[in-house]
Amino acid sequence: MHEAHQLGIQKIKKDLLPEEMLRVIFEYAAKIANERRLDHLIMLMADMGREMVISDRCTVWLLDKQKDEVYSTVAHGVPPLRLPSNAGLVGHSIGTGLPIFIDDAYQNVEFKEVLERGAIAMDQKTGYRTKALMVIPFRNNEGEIMGAYQAVNKLTEHEQFSEKDLEHLSLAASYAGKSLESALLSNEIEETQKEIIFTMGEIGESRSKETGNHVKRVAEYSYILALGLGMSQEEAELLKIASPMHDIGKVAIPDAVLKKPGKLTEEEFDIMKSHTDIGYSLLKNSNRHILKTAAIVAHQHHEKWNGRGYPLGLSREEIHIYGRITAIADVFDALGSERVYKSAWELDRILNFFKEERGEHFDPKVVDVFMDQLPKILKIREDYSDVALGEQKSTSS
Repeated sequence: MHEAHQLGIQKIKKDLLPEEMLRVIFEYAAKIANERRLDHLIMLMADMGREMVISDRCTVWLLDKQKDEVYSTVAHGVPPLRLPSNAGLVGHSIGTGLPIFIDDAYQNVEFKEVLERGAIAMDQKTGYRTKALMVIPFRNNEGEIMGAYQAVNKLTEHEQFSEKDLEHLSLAASYAGKSLESALLSNEIEETQKEIIFTMGEIGESRSKETGNHVKRVAEYSYILALGLGMSQEEAELLKIASPMHDIGKVAIPDAVLKKPGKLTEEEFDIMKSHTDIGYSLLKNSNRHILKTAAIVAHQHHEKWNGRGYPLGLSREEIHIYGRITAIADVFDALGSERVYKSAWELDRILNFFKEERGEHFDPKVVDVFMDQLPKILKIREDYSDVALGEQKSTSS
């Protein structure tokens, strides 16, 4: 999409009247107060800032103190970015705690080198024309700098940002500050949950000598299948986060059964099957959305469409869609990987098996989506192959 903005081509706008400013504030304050998803909140902040100061673009930058970086997850006209915390105009504003006003990026002397490496260089790539810029740091309730607003190109007749715009953008930041702190905390908690879930999933797999990247591949396959079935991005992401826990119950299976290279006896297979109930019992009492999803996956990923699976013998839509998706993701990866009790299958053999088991072991709709998404799935298998993992480890050691 062509992002060029030539000053004068766009309709000249006017600064907001007091009653218009109040309308914008009340409209966005209500949305922001109820939003906990970090990327959605940042976009609301960017939209609010853009409307309040009548700019063409607005970006919200956050400070990551641990990594000593500033980052933007979403913004107008630019992709997500991460930069050193002292980089560019944003880094300067955050470092000094002072706002920056630039009337014309191509005429400014004070920040000439920074602009030539940043905004002007980007203009040359995109065809956009940066003129006025304003960057202001914003703070949390303790007065610590959390990040910065960056507004680009004032769309009024004077084409320059003013002290009044500084007040308005500062106001936007103060309105969003508490919600932003809450969203950042929720985001940190969720990222911690993801890390714990993934690590626990790896522990379950490593006990049975499964391949190192098995849980990663199953997670990515599940995500692609969920999207292919029409699930929302949010729900597909939830399944991706939860699916590494599908075999967590294996932590309680004795080594003699779990690592047996030959065929299991009927009694041993009953012990092995109990990993689904064990995993469910470990997870079912949590009130966390991610762990509730993981409990479903752990319990139902060995159920079969024809009702001959375990542990409950569910059939067709009685099996939760999360279980039906993870079943295919898990079996595809298991068949294509070498295990203590078998060699890896060739791709053609796996695909023929899926065709034969369509409507028997597997939900026909999920099989159809799997076949449609096969190029993406094979790309993931290549990217997360255990050969690649081994090379990665040897390089880093």
